[in-house]
Amino acid sequence: MDEETAPELIRLADGHQVVSVKLADRVPAWGPDYYAADIVISSDCVNARLRILVTLEDLDHWSGALGRIETDELRAANGDALTVDWPPAGNDGYLRFIADDPYVVEIHDQPQTQISVRVPLDMDEGWTPEARQRLRDVQRLLSPGD
Repeated sequence: MDEETAPELIRLADGHQVVSVKLADRVPAWGPDYYAADIVISSDCVNARLRILVTLEDLDHWSGALGRIETDELRAANGDALTVDWPPAGNDGYLRFIADDPYVVEIHDQPQTQISVRVPLDMDEGWTPEARQRLRDVQRLLSPGD
């Protein structure tokens, strides 16, 4: 996959800032279910890219995270923000999604640099159906027999 045609698994944008995750390619040395992916941050203040490894199991975790976010958005309205790490924290790099007002995405590069970037996003209420469609598109692309 080249950068132009790389599928975008996650795209969180508000017109000012964008946090996305684009698949780059398979990583056969790690196994058939491992893919390189880039977390990309674009804003007026910061533009950055962090390479991570993503597995097919991580795609299932993202589906579960979206479900938790959809279910718990009412809690966020009451001041009790839901926090979801994806891929699960402990990997080399990950996103921490905080369903609050505004939504916040933290990008963590651990343990290499221990740098974290916090990006507030003014998300529309109905952003999760588009996120689910992106996930289905990537799952279909990566399904066995591809």
